[in-house]
Amino acid sequence: MNGSEDARRRAQSTRSKGTTQVSLKGLNGQKIPLFLASLSTISADDYFDDIHRIISLLDEENITILRTMKEHGPRNLLGIARKAKLPYTTVYNRVTKLESQGVLRTWIQPNCPKIGLSRVVVLATPHPGKEIFTREALKIPGFWLRVARCIGDCNGYYSLHGIPTANRQEFELYLEQLLERGLLKNYRVFWIGDTKFPLTNFDYYKPKDRTWKFDWRDWLNSFATSRAKPDSGKQSSQSSQPVPFDKKDLIILKELVKNARTTLADLSKLLSLTLPAAKYRFDRLVERGLIQEWVIDLLPYAPQISELAEVRLDFKNESLMRGAESVLETLPIVQSYSPITGLNSMTTRLYLPRSEVSNLHTFLSLLVSKGVLTSYSYIVIDPTTITAQTFAYKDYDDQSGWKYSGREYLKAVDNLMPKWTKNEIELSYQALPSLSLKM
Repeated sequence: MNGSEDARRRAQSTRSKGTTQVSLKGLNGQKIPLFLASLSTISADDYFDDIHRIISLLDEENITILRTMKEHGPRNLLGIARKAKLPYTTVYNRVTKLESQGVLRTWIQPNCPKIGLSRVVVLATPHPGKEIFTREALKIPGFWLRVARCIGDCNGYYSLHGIPTANRQEFELYLEQLLERGLLKNYRVFWIGDTKFPLTNFDYYKPKDRTWKFDWRDWLNSFATSRAKPDSGKQSSQSSQPVPFDKKDLIILKELVKNARTTLADLSKLLSLTLPAAKYRFDRLVERGLIQEWVIDLLPYAPQISELAEVRLDFKNESLMRGAESVLETLPIVQSYSPITGLNSMTTRLYLPRSEVSNLHTFLSLLVSKGVLTSYSYIVIDPTTITAQTFAYKDYDDQSGWKYSGREYLKAVDNLMPKWTKNEIELSYQALPSLSLKM
C-alpha cells in the first residue's frame, strides 16, 4: 500500500487559488499545517465529469490489460501485449492514459519479514486539541508507512508502520510514552502478517452498461460456508524467513514501491551500476522472494461518491478466518487484507460506493448473527489526509543493520509540543492539492 510518497490518484477538480492554510511551528521551526485548505470550490459540471471519467476508462480492453498485468507483472508492456493479444501501441497508450488520469498505479509489496521489518497498525485517539501533535508524533520514528485521519471506532489517526523486528517492544513503549505525555487518549496496536492485494474483480462489472453488481446475499453465503484448506498458512510462514540483503537491494525495492515500472536503466543510474549488474540484482531480488506481490492499484469508483474504510473482522475460529481469504479475494470492494498476528482476525481495506455502505453494515451484522464473526470494527479513512512514504531504507546500514533510536524519538516528541502562543501560529497561502487516495 506500500509505500509511496508520490501522488497517485487524482481527481481533476477546479479549486480556488487563494486558499488559506494555518500552520504552527514544530521541530526545528518547520511549519506544520493545521488546515490542508479552505475556501475550495468545485462546480457541478466538474464533479460529474470526474465521475464519468473514471467509469469511461473501464472498458473491456483496459480490463483485459489490467488482468494480464496482475497475472504476469506490470513491467514488460510488450510481453503484456502479446499475452493479452493486443497491439503493443494499444497497451502502451492505454496504460499511459490510465496512469496519467490517476486511475492506475503499479507498485510492489516488499516481503518485510525477509528484510527484518514487522508491520503494525496503530489506531490512535488524541486528546482534544492535540490532534496535530499526535499526527507528527506518529511520524517521528521514521518507520511509518501511512498516516491518515479516521473516524468511527477510532476517532483520530490510522497509521501503518514497518518496524525493525528486533525493536517491536521498543515501539510499543514509545506509544505508551505518548499516552503518558498526554498526547493520546487511548491507542490500539495490531501486528499484521502478509498483506494481499487482489485486483478488483471485474466479474461484477458490465463494461457495456458501465454498471457494477454488488451481490451481498451471495457473498454472505460464501463467508458462511467457506472453511480453510488443509495446511493453509504454512507456506506463508516458510516464505517469510530472513534472507541476505544489502543497502542497494533496499534502494531497488524502495524505487519499485514508488513505481513498479521503474526501468532497469533508471536503477542502474541511481546505483551507479552497469545495466547487466542492475538486472542481476533485480533478478536476485525476485529469486529470493523479496518482492512479495506486484500490486495493480486501481480506482474502480469515483472518489467523490465513494468511501474508504478499514474494517477489522474477528472470526469465530481460525478455520473460518483462513477460509474467508478466498472469499475476500473475489469481492470488488476489497483493496487489501491482512491477518492480525495472534488473533483469529483480519484487517481489510474496503473501497466502495457510498450507496452501498448501508448494505455493508447489514452484511457485517449478519456475519456476526450467523456465527462467522464474533465482532467487527469499522473506521472511515479520510483519503484527503493520507500521507505515505516508502519503508525507512535510510535507517539501514550494511554493517550494523537497522537503526532504531527510542530515546531520540522521545526527545523529539518533547520538542514537538510547543506552548500555545500567538507567535507559534502563522498563516500561509497555497492552492489545495488535488485529491489523492494513497494507500
